[in-house]
Amino acid sequence: MRAVVLVGGEGTRLRPLTETIPKPLVPLVDRPSLDHVLDHLAAHGVHEAVLSSSYLEERFRSFIEARHGRPRIVWITEEEPLGTGGAIVNALEHLGDEPFLALNGDILTDLDLTAMRAFHEERRAEVTIALHRAEDARPFGLVLTATDGRVREFREKPEEPVPGDVNAGIYLLDPAVLRGWPRARPLSIEREVFPALIAEGRRIYGFRGEAYWLDLGTPEQYLQAHFDLLEGKVRGIRYPAPYVSPEARVDLRAHLGRWVSVGPGAVVRPDAEIDDSIVLARARVGAGARVLASIVGPAAEVGDGATVVGCVLAEGARVAPGLALEGARLGAGEVVDPRSVTQGSGGPL
Repeated sequence: MRAVVLVGGEGTRLRPLTETIPKPLVPLVDRPSLDHVLDHLAAHGVHEAVLSSSYLEERFRSFIEARHGRPRIVWITEEEPLGTGGAIVNALEHLGDEPFLALNGDILTDLDLTAMRAFHEERRAEVTIALHRAEDARPFGLVLTATDGRVREFREKPEEPVPGDVNAGIYLLDPAVLRGWPRARPLSIEREVFPALIAEGRRIYGFRGEAYWLDLGTPEQYLQAHFDLLEGKVRGIRYPAPYVSPEARVDLRAHLGRWVSVGPGAVVRPDAEIDDSIVLARARVGAGARVLASIVGPAAEVGDGATVVGCVLAEGARVAPGLALEGARLGAGEVVDPRSVTQGSGGPL
């Protein structure tokens, strides 16, 4: 089986981390989050995955060169962002005539893709859409289905909190239903393709699987994904809690809470306290510093005795010794010291 993994987004909601790292390559415990996606596909028989992007493309090339094993990766360069539907249509020549998977590259899930394929075949579906039950559908919009699972309607995001089935961003598609759509132009599969196919009476079904599912689109969700992995909530993935990379250096006098991940090359000095936080590769947390509910990006630094609470530090950002920050977002290379007039480049976490 083949798959298209959508990795072209710029990750604006996850900034400032994504100023220098494509969102699918932001580390998730011990590897880029895209590695988790590809490993999940391989476990369900996907032998080839098509990826395309126009954003920070050189970072993806390094990732592809470093990755080994299945699925084999086919790369397509997008001259301009094509959106979800455009990227899939643009990849059709690499996908053959058999049904293929398409999914967003910024989702952490243990959805049973093998069961989804069996569901698709049993119903002779042309499109199967994975559904996730949400208590508040406002960020996603609703997918309404008949009793047999056939999709009747995509409804726009409601204004009031309402529970319901939402689009999980994972699809099984018969390539024939997409061949009439124009190539090399921006196209939304959710707002254009699927509503048109429903109106044509195509066989489109929703698949409800009992699965873990989380969109990694915001700092809060990115932190939550780490916490859930450390708690063993994602089937097939196990990590010790806290997680400390073998290549990290954590002083024995430092305190690490259970929900903490420390990446390779990171340094945590004596009497530092880290709770509910992520310290990414080559970052430094100084002696006596406190890091709470925060993300310390690659090669970022929290100085001796400094405190950061609910903060996001992008690559190379630095908090000077002794300072206290709450709810700050520091851009790549940004330095906060006693002479600073701002606490970062954005709002609270």
